Amino acid sequence: MADVLMWQPWLFPRAATQSERGAAPVRAEDEARVNSAAEAFAADDSATEEVRWLELVAQGDEQAYRQLMNRHLRGVHAFAYRMLGSRAEAEEVSQECFLRLWKHAGRYVARAKPSTWLYRIAHNLAIDRLRRRREGSLPEGLEEAAASERQSALVHDRQVSRQVERALQDLPERQRAAIGLVHYQGLSNAEAALVLGIGVRALESLLARARRQLREQLAELATSDRREP
Repeated sequence: MADVLMWQPWLFPRAATQSERGAAPVRAEDEARVNSAAEAFAADDSATEEVRWLELVAQGDEQAYRQLMNRHLRGVHAFAYRMLGSRAEAEEVSQECFLRLWKHAGRYVARAKPSTWLYRIAHNLAIDRLRRRREGSLPEGLEEAAASERQSALVHDRQVSRQVERALQDLPERQRAAIGLVHYQGLSNAEAALVLGIGVRALESLLARARRQLREQLAELATSDRREP
């Protein structure tokens, strides 16, 4: 187990202090969540720059659009892949996400970072695909490609990465999204909560359950691998 988990320190986070968690009552959590993200947004110069780019995109500026793509396409694709376990589907989600940015940039409201808005679009698109996958309504040929890629992910070149990916794909959707946003894409808890449309405490609960399940699954995988001839 140690060999599998030693490179995953985020599975064993330190406990948050009361000041980090905030003292807002649960009924005021949504307001606190928005305020926290708004404060981080106001202090972020790069976010201010991106707001200006979005304003230009809304006016049809292709250069501003390319600037946003260059900055966020890789992260959006990585998040979509963590959610879907398929590079083919992650590619399509990324393309659709930025197509929507181009078409609907004028709908952006500057209460959170543009990146948070983008990840929320990507999250909704990924959830829709997972729902369609369960219902068997993916486009013809894509389900086979997705299944093939999910299988290939299980034989990743590096053993630790393979086991982590397998364990991530077994998480419930919302737990997988929370882990992907916070630990892989680097969003703050407040930003990730906005993406998922939940409160910070609810996000922390998702993260705690996800870490616990990952630790248990990785321990089982490590034990199973050691038993293989």
